[in-house]
Amino acid sequence: MATQTLPQTERPQEREELISGSEAIAIACSLADVDVITAYPIRPYDTVMQYVSKLKADGAFDCDFIVAESEHSQFEIVKHASAVGARTFCGSSGVGWFYAFEAITVTAGLRLPVVAMVGNRALDDPGAFGVEHNDAMAVRDLGWMLYWVGTAQEALDTALLAWRVAEDPRVFLPMAISCDGSFLTHSQAIVNVPTQEQVNQYLPTYDRGRLLLHPDNPITVAPQVNEDWLMEIRRQTDDAMRRTPAVIKEAYAEFKQLFGRGDDSPFIEEYMTEDADIVLVGMGTLAMPVRVAVRRMREQGVKVGFLRVKFFRPFATDEVRAALNHCKAVGVIDRDYSYGSPSYGGVLFNEVRSALYTLDNRPLAQSFIAGLGGREILVRDVVEMTDMVQASIDAGTVQQENTWIGVRD
Repeated sequence: MATQTLPQTERPQEREELISGSEAIAIACSLADVDVITAYPIRPYDTVMQYVSKLKADGAFDCDFIVAESEHSQFEIVKHASAVGARTFCGSSGVGWFYAFEAITVTAGLRLPVVAMVGNRALDDPGAFGVEHNDAMAVRDLGWMLYWVGTAQEALDTALLAWRVAEDPRVFLPMAISCDGSFLTHSQAIVNVPTQEQVNQYLPTYDRGRLLLHPDNPITVAPQVNEDWLMEIRRQTDDAMRRTPAVIKEAYAEFKQLFGRGDDSPFIEEYMTEDADIVLVGMGTLAMPVRVAVRRMREQGVKVGFLRVKFFRPFATDEVRAALNHCKAVGVIDRDYSYGSPSYGGVLFNEVRSALYTLDNRPLAQSFIAGLGGREILVRDVVEMTDMVQASIDAGTVQQENTWIGVRD
């Protein structure tokens, strides 16, 4: 979110800090004056928990910081705290996120605007502390907003955006901020930390209104409605998710005006796509090696560009179509897997291909699985994928729809 900035003389007096993505989100929790934060250690998410505890111990952050006995209890606590009007934050990683799944599912069903961080890591077994996206993606159909950040700066900025959007009465849906394990959670970078006055101006108080769970406001929470009302309630959640793009655009525009940074779109980031014959698509921190490779290939006359998807839910269908409708072929790089899916492609691949289906002149679409378990996606890997997409253009058809990159025999 930090690709465009105002001149230094026009920017507010922010401070610079050398911090990791996890530390950036912890600082965002302090600036947002979060009321209740729960924690249960699992790598690589636990670094945000550790920094929150440090801020609290140093007297820099006053919140109810509760170390639960499991990931499930952790999410149950913030779910109930949100129902009574507390601004909340928690997080997890990998199978820890799955252990909390009952509470995570109910949080969306009850329309509670919990903000969570997912430190993306491989699911056990076999175990790995490195990044995969399948953990966060498991909630993609349940009513959670999902965002993949690319930098520590974007982690801080997106956290502030998350509370602003999630707590909007037009939305009241939870949001997960996905941060690639190690590459983002543990790697430090210079981050501009906004002032408290800026954040106070941007982030209104959380107000549940007539939906507040309180003795003076007797309401029913989580009733057993069976077939009588279940479809109507599901449709209400669908209506809320359909409203989120407009709320996101509104909140993002105000963020850019107040903080002086942000991309053209809150949903996607385009890099050298204007005249590209080939556009590579991906999410998260793989953007860095892909952009380097794109620049080098451009110097050699290859017309290639890169599209980074930021919001996975709501999926930016219109924006993705507009960015890709002029190219000849698309190569989608997934840091996930979807065994048995159409073409055995990755999750993002099938979403992108579905979005392109109604175009009159659909580009060819090719799937790549890469970087699982935290394995590096190298510049040469990106060049290899681009060459494969170019071969499909030359042949006029995709002969191998899905390829696993960098796998040893």
